[in-house]
Amino acid sequence: MRTTGNRKNSKKDEVPIWFKPTLSIEETSRYSGIGMSKLYELTNPEDCPFVLWIGTRRMIKRRKFDEYIERVYSI
Repeated sequence: MRTTGNRKNSKKDEVPIWFKPTLSIEETSRYSGIGMSKLYELTNPEDCPFVLWIGTRRMIKRRKFDEYIERVYSI
């Protein structure tokens, strides 16, 4: 028997993180192991190279974030 439900929340329909060009702060925290508070702190400066502002929502450019993490010694 097939159930009807909200397809948007289906695990089957989720896009894996490594395919997404941008991540939310929560996704980035899970992806990197860096706490959300630290990510907010890192993305506050206007010249942050890996943040994309969509209105008041900040999205993390995954590839640029990976490059940043590779370059830095500590955060």
